[in-house]
Amino acid sequence: MKVSREEAAANREHVIDVASRLFREKGFEGVSVADIMRGAGLTHGGFYGQFDSKDQLAAEACERAADNAAAKWNAIVDETGTEGFKRLVGGYLSPSRLSSPGSGCVFAALGPEAARRDKPVRQVLAKGLDALLAALARVVPGRSEAEKRKRSIAAMAEMVGAVVLARCVGDRELADEILKTATTDLMSRY
Repeated sequence: MKVSREEAAANREHVIDVASRLFREKGFEGVSVADIMRGAGLTHGGFYGQFDSKDQLAAEACERAADNAAAKWNAIVDETGTEGFKRLVGGYLSPSRLSSPGSGCVFAALGPEAARRDKPVRQVLAKGLDALLAALARVVPGRSEAEKRKRSIAAMAEMVGAVVLARCVGDRELADEILKTATTDLMSRY
């Protein structure tokens, strides 16, 4: 049965959303095209009518995750003003975020793997990182834009690193200690 252009477009968007979640939960190699299509409630055969390759879908799924994060961060900054930094850090380094990589930060979930991916994934993530850094720079103290940019990079690196370490230790007590230590450090410096 043939689907309308509107249905095909909606299906494509749904596949990107599902892939974004599944890649963050299981990694690029931990999920197959069949898994993604099944998760979207569609047939495997429909994949190649929408995407050239799994790599293309990986880039689009990472872009979706990064764009959604940037929109959320900017909304928080718009709502909270100078308290935005504390809200961003507190939310990012919360224990609940730790246990849900599928809805969390694409950098913490896929960063180490993305470094070994083809250029399209890395380009999308570079663009996404710039958007998050711009949101952070709006609320990080500093005398100049250059200083705010450097502080934003340092804060982002500490947050992503803390989540990656906390997820990989396999010990909830140590994971919580890592998150709390990074939170305290960031809050005291900024």
